[in-house]
Amino acid sequence: MNRLAGVTSPYLLQHADNPVDWWPWEPEAFEEAKRRDVPVLLSVGYSACHWCHVMAHESFEDDDTAAYMNEHFVNVKVDREERPDVDAVYMEAVQAATGQGGWPMTVFLTPDAEPFYFGTYFPPEPRHGMPSFAQVLEGISTAWTGRRGEVAEVAQRITQDLAGRQLDYGRAAAPGPEEAAQALLALTREYDAARGGFGGAPKFPPSMVLEFLLRHHARTGAEGALQMAADTCEAMARGGIYDQLGGGFARYSVDREWVVPHFEKMLYDNALLCRVYAHLWRATGSDLARRVALETADFMVRELRTPEGGFASALDADSEDPRTGKPAEGAYYAWTPAQLEEVLGAEDAALAAACFGVTQEGTFEHGASVLRLPQDGPVVDAGRIAGIRQRLLEARAARPAPGRDDKVVAAWNGLAVAALAECGAYFDRPDLVERATEAADLLVRVHFRAEDGRAPRLARTSKDGQVGANAGVLEDYGDVAEGFLALAAVTGEGVWLEFAGFLLDLVLDRFTAEDGSLYDTAHDAEQLIRRPQDPTDTAAPSGWTAAAGALLSYAAHTGSEAHRTAAERALGVVRALGPRVPRFIGHGLSVAEALLDGPREVAVVGRPDDPARAELHRTALLATAPGAVVAVGEPAADGGPGAAEGEFPLLAGRTPVEGRAAAYVCRHFVCERPTADPAELAAQLGTAAGSGS
Repeated sequence: MNRLAGVTSPYLLQHADNPVDWWPWEPEAFEEAKRRDVPVLLSVGYSACHWCHVMAHESFEDDDTAAYMNEHFVNVKVDREERPDVDAVYMEAVQAATGQGGWPMTVFLTPDAEPFYFGTYFPPEPRHGMPSFAQVLEGISTAWTGRRGEVAEVAQRITQDLAGRQLDYGRAAAPGPEEAAQALLALTREYDAARGGFGGAPKFPPSMVLEFLLRHHARTGAEGALQMAADTCEAMARGGIYDQLGGGFARYSVDREWVVPHFEKMLYDNALLCRVYAHLWRATGSDLARRVALETADFMVRELRTPEGGFASALDADSEDPRTGKPAEGAYYAWTPAQLEEVLGAEDAALAAACFGVTQEGTFEHGASVLRLPQDGPVVDAGRIAGIRQRLLEARAARPAPGRDDKVVAAWNGLAVAALAECGAYFDRPDLVERATEAADLLVRVHFRAEDGRAPRLARTSKDGQVGANAGVLEDYGDVAEGFLALAAVTGEGVWLEFAGFLLDLVLDRFTAEDGSLYDTAHDAEQLIRRPQDPTDTAAPSGWTAAAGALLSYAAHTGSEAHRTAAERALGVVRALGPRVPRFIGHGLSVAEALLDGPREVAVVGRPDDPARAELHRTALLATAPGAVVAVGEPAADGGPGAAEGEFPLLAGRTPVEGRAAAYVCRHFVCERPTADPAELAAQLGTAAGSGS
């Protein structure tokens, strides 16, 4: 019996027809293991995971393997994107035991959910020093029946070790200028000056670190920080990791040069990078940064937007290869010279091959190449290359498309809301602001849910407009609050500030420890063998530092000492880790830059139809001051406090200057002289007039 048919996770539904008797993660599965006196086989993956699909085809779809699994184990399948808490707890055990991790993750547990054996992908036959999956299954079953005492001892030791891994960073002071400078120095040592980015292969887009570098430059003027950010962004935008036809970024590059990606496209990567490129344009006016930010925003809207107005999680790496009829990674994206000629004709195909680095030998598999923009490519008329791009994009659309994971993850939609709202404001694209607002509406309508008469909480996922069963984790609260705050700044609708405050009050109440540190799950969430608590970034900001950033912004908007104090206490972890491992706490360093800068509080007041107010508002949004918060609204008819005072506390008592729209720049609610001049406002915010325009 396969119990996955009724779930909402697209990843679990991919396994609904397996001959394996899968259970979702639920108490009944562990009760069944106790009843049968067998171990639990926990398999964790996600919809866009290439090797998850490979192991499924090789093992989980094999009748003999499935029969052995069903006889000797209770088999539990988990979507790591729906249950990041389950994934985090057991991934920590895998990494501690093996020194590495990844997906698919395969963990064997006692019926009390205690882990005792770990792995990731296992092949169907012994290969490269790895045992076959069948050998692993037989070995575990033999140990369970014949050496139960050893298994119990190992499980108990691992569980105790995990339980004892408590962080002790919450009481540290917030980082100061010295820690930020030390973090920059450490990043400089790890920087790949020849190729951009940090470290070797595989090379991941360092989204959060790039944001820190941009903010650090804005606060200190450090040109090296800006240069690392700009050069890395250009290298990625020219590489195969960026989709040169349709926009958007793949998950990572398998090489150091950004040439060949792992082709899955994740919402969180694209939301984060869209915002980074928009902020790079804001700082430098780079045409490339503007183009990539807009193309990435358009990619998210075109290919990830759901009918309900949210954004789907991912596009798969694999799609059907028309030559073989079988799934293959990158089949949708790669091109041979012959394929170019078939679409473009000989002359334009030769030009496209030179522009996009397509060779007879190929840069990928089977003589195909991943499109990129080499630095030494020919100089081509922009209109002609745009036409070639469009023709190739239309031809590619006829290929079998990668699958899409349609579940809406709250945290990642919060990131998308922030990116689309800001891009819409910067680049005069009101349609992008509308898409951001629609996604925010979906989060409120569907993901806010009440349980047992309690105040509404945030649900982790939804699909097809139906809320999922899993509770939101800290990153959901932090990232959604961040999205709402960005949307409030762009639209002037104070209701988004109120929604953010509601979420952040829950963070204070249900996720915060006495020492100011933060947990990834609420205090009344399902109890696992360990309550996860990780301040370091993975592919997206950690819940810890995402919440700290939103708390700090909300405090700047409202003057709430409770929220600011919580942000400062949470940032103690950045003081401890930032100078030592800055690549893994980049978002925390970005928030620290905002704290060091104030952050600035900007109130813009004037009639909504006044072009002068719009210009001041745009100037404020384009300011590079780290973490600056912006409120815009209409003055009261009698010249008293602003009409929106109840929504935007920053507008309280703000009045026009000599009848003209005005802006007030403050730090900690101590303000400079109000101004009606956009150039003076830009100077007060530390930016040149017209920056980014």
